[in-house]
This record gives sequence, structure tokens and C-alpha cells, in this order.
Amino acid sequence: MSQSRRLYGLVRFLIVFTSVIIAGCTGIKHSLYENAMNHERNKAGLFLKTIEVNGKSISLLESERDENKPSIVLVHGFGANKENWVRFAACLTDDYHVVAMDLPGHGDSVKDFNLQYEFSDQVIYVNEILTYLNINKFHMAGNSMGGAISALYAVAYPEQMESLFLIDPAGIYRYDCELTRRLANGENPLIVTCDEDFYRLIDFALEEKPYIPWPITSVMAEKAVGNEAINRKIFEDIHSDPGYSFSDEIKKITVPTLIMWGVEDRIIHVNNASIFNELIPNSQTMILEGVGHAPMIEVPEKSAKIYMEFISCL
Repeated sequence: MSQSRRLYGLVRFLIVFTSVIIAGCTGIKHSLYENAMNHERNKAGLFLKTIEVNGKSISLLESERDENKPSIVLVHGFGANKENWVRFAACLTDDYHVVAMDLPGHGDSVKDFNLQYEFSDQVIYVNEILTYLNINKFHMAGNSMGGAISALYAVAYPEQMESLFLIDPAGIYRYDCELTRRLANGENPLIVTCDEDFYRLIDFALEEKPYIPWPITSVMAEKAVGNEAINRKIFEDIHSDPGYSFSDEIKKITVPTLIMWGVEDRIIHVNNASIFNELIPNSQTMILEGVGHAPMIEVPEKSAKIYMEFISCL
């Protein structure tokens, strides 16, 4: 056999061998991710479910239903998913029936480019999901985009709401922040196009970052990259002209409202908390030092304790 043929054979072998190793590692990585997620859900008393609502496949987490337990509905932010709430929810499920859904376009729910994702559209989707689940009276908590959706939900369906918990909510941007400046320069750190973008986004969004091992973050990064196109569509929809004044709408909120904000939020400036507080009747604020855009991820036990104290005083 000639030297060139031996070299060619060796190269082919190395390509095949490397491909098998990579495929095996990828499979192991995804298996570790699923096992870790299942462990976290089980520890939190949450069960993974998939439902079909008006032609839309919706993935959600739900704790055991008990007529003696009040319901809490958790609404995640832009580009996020139901798993953002797991460690926070773990502090609630002993005393509350908890539901955390993947909004359409997010997580494991339907990703349809023909749907509209403006805040008011998403209010309708949340209502469809809760109606399907026959949850008619509940407390609602929302982070970022989910905060804006929750606030508008409280306006649209006040008879269903017991209370409202807004965590670094979107909808009012009177004070500029780092995200504002980056967007003005043509950069959007919320849109992930490669693995490195994902890790930069974690650093950008979270000040107090929880420890997550590499195999888990690697799969999270992979999923975020895969969602680039739908995230661009959603971002465009939520920043389009809605045809109404968000500030005027939230003045109509009638339920007791807690507004929590991390001082180190680089996505929506903490000073916007005072605007929400001024506009929403019967509201109060809690400002957390050393925390970024997602307190329920960064300091889940502390956030949950503050929230339960708020609900217990209603």
C-alpha cells in the first residue's frame, strides 16, 4: 500500500473516530442535562406536562393540586423558560399550587412565526392556558417581559387575580441602562447567535450567578442558539407600537402589587421601579442590593421569602 493511501486511510479513520466521540459526548451531555433538570423539578415538587391549547403545544411545570392550596402562576421573561422558576418555586410548593409555563415561542412550547408576540397577544395566550387548566383564581408573578405580561393580565382579568408580583418588569424604560446604550450601537446582547454569546448574556443579565456545571450550561447555550430566529421575531414584536399606552394601562391595576428590582440590573434600570410604584395603586417596592435582572434565579430563597411574606399579609 502506498504511503499516500495509508495516510488517506488514517485521515478517514480519524474523521470517523472523532465523529463517533463527538456524537457520544453530545448524547451524554444531553442525558446529563435532562437528568439534572428532572432532579431539580422533582426536588421542587414540580411535574413536567405538555398540553394542547387551541392548536398550540404548551409545555409547563405544575405542582400537586390541592383545594386548600392557593395557586401561583409564574411567567418568565424574553428568551427564558419555565425552568428559570424551579429553585424559586421549590420554596413555594409546600404551601401553594404552582404553575410555570413556557410561553409560546419559548422553551419547549410551540414556536410559530405566524403568531404575534406583543405583550397583549401574550396575555391572551396565558389566559387560554389557564382556562384550559381550569385555574380561575390565583396570584401571578412575572419577570421582565413576563412582568409586563402579568401587569397587563391584571388589567384584562382583574377578577382572576389575588395579587401581582413584578420582578424587574419590562414595559417602562424611562431610565436608560447598559442595554439601551448597546441597542443604540446596533448590538443586542439578548439575542444569542453562538455559545459565547450565551455565556456573555449570563454575565450581562445576572449579577449573582448560580453555579451551573458545564454540561448543563453547554446544552442551555445550544438551545439558546437554536432559538435565535424566533427570539428575533419576538423581540421585534414586543418592541413594536402596541397602539396603547402601557403606562396608562397599568394605572388600572386594582390588586395588591409587589415590585422587586435588582440594583445591578443592566437590562432595565432599577430607577424604573419608582415609576411602576407611582402608577400602580396599592403597590410597594423591594430593592435588592447586589442582584441583577433575575432575582428569582440569583437569590431564589430570599426572593421567595419576601414574596410569601407579601402574600401572607394580604
